[in-house]
This record gives sequence, structure tokens and C-alpha cells, in this order.
Amino acid sequence: MSVVIIGGNERMVCQYEAVCKNHGCKAKVFVKEHGALKKKLGCPDLMILFTNTVSHKMVECAVCEAKRNCIPIARVHSSSASALKAVLAAHCR
Repeated sequence: MSVVIIGGNERMVCQYEAVCKNHGCKAKVFVKEHGALKKKLGCPDLMILFTNTVSHKMVECAVCEAKRNCIPIARVHSSSASALKAVLAAHCR
């Protein structure tokens, strides 16, 4: 399963990727917008938005691409590793 994480803390990118790997998922993490985000997203099985730490512009772009490609979205207010584990546990099994 492939996952795209949008938002979160820059220092926790490696932890996000490790949590996803433990759940059997490949992850792309976009903490900040560098260039055209919609070209880099691809077509993942799940998109996770950490709504507390992401800009409104990035959310709009991600939601637009998710709707266009029929990608399910999980919105999580907290950007902690335990919140990510809970989302992956609910969607991966």
C-alpha cells in the first residue's frame, strides 16, 4: 500500500516513514510545498493530511488531486507518530 503524508513536522519525516514501513506501506512525506505538489503526489492508496501543521494552499491542492484521482483522504489534527499509527491501523487492515 502506498501512502502520501502531507503536513507534519520536518524533524519527524524519518519517523513517519518508519511507522509506515512497520505497517507495510511505502510513504512519501511532503512537509512543505516545494514546487508543484500535484506533479509529485502520484496515485497513492491513501492520502493523510496533518491539518494542524499544513498550509491552506497545500490542503486545497491535495484535496483537489485526491478528488480527481479518487484517492481516499484521512484528516488528522495531530501530527504525532501515534496519530499516524492509529490512521494506518484503521486503513491498512
